[in-house]
Amino acid sequence: METNDPAIWRSFLPWPNEETHKHSRGRLAVVSGRAHHTGAARLAARAGLRMGAGVVRILCPPDAAAVIAPAVQAIMLTPFASSEALGREVAGSDAVVIGPAAGMDETTVANIQAVALSGAVLVIDADGLSVFKGRSAELFALLDRDDVLTPHEGEFERLFPGLLAKGREAAAVEAARLTRAVVVLKGAQTIIASPDGRARRNVNGSPWLATAGTGDVLSGMIGGLAAQRMDSFEAACAAVWIHCDAADRFGPGMIADDLTEVLPRALAGLR
Repeated sequence: METNDPAIWRSFLPWPNEETHKHSRGRLAVVSGRAHHTGAARLAARAGLRMGAGVVRILCPPDAAAVIAPAVQAIMLTPFASSEALGREVAGSDAVVIGPAAGMDETTVANIQAVALSGAVLVIDADGLSVFKGRSAELFALLDRDDVLTPHEGEFERLFPGLLAKGREAAAVEAARLTRAVVVLKGAQTIIASPDGRARRNVNGSPWLATAGTGDVLSGMIGGLAAQRMDSFEAACAAVWIHCDAADRFGPGMIADDLTEVLPRALAGLR
């Protein structure tokens, strides 16, 4: 299996030039959970903005708007009252992050079904994966080859029971084939697999990432690159490597909030 390395994808990173404006840099939407579960969306949205997405919006249930509004500045905020309304609001988005702290209920299922109709690249994580335990075929039917699933091993087992017995590498490759989407199997050595058979092992994993919220940051990073129309597999590979590099740059004491603050230095190192 190929080792994930900047030499492979560095030339694909979407840098702006003198003709670039915010709308040409892509539109990212991040779907928030309810009022007491908004931190994950805020982490993901800020990460997407740091990665270069030109316009980033958090879409949230009405009760969450008053919680999120004081905590964001460059990120826009749009409440939605139903899955149908969410579907209308994501129209025109280039990428959508959904699942972090979304809730383990049918509302999350309906929201994913709604955003899947938008044509945007979907980055699905956390509750957006676990809620399909025992009914994974429903999720797979919604996916396109540009969509990205980002499970840790527990979430992976819920979607693909028993598959990890084949080993992490074989399991990720098979999962990408089954879903016809990009699969990022997170861990000390994250495996990124594409439905076309490409797969890479990430070897610059950082122990400082073992803290709550860092996975939400990764989802936002992938979404930020995908919103700029970077190939989803290459975007996932780049985001995974940069995520680990940023964590190592910060070092001891790092929390998820710190990752987005050090991303500019990690990105500058690749320019």
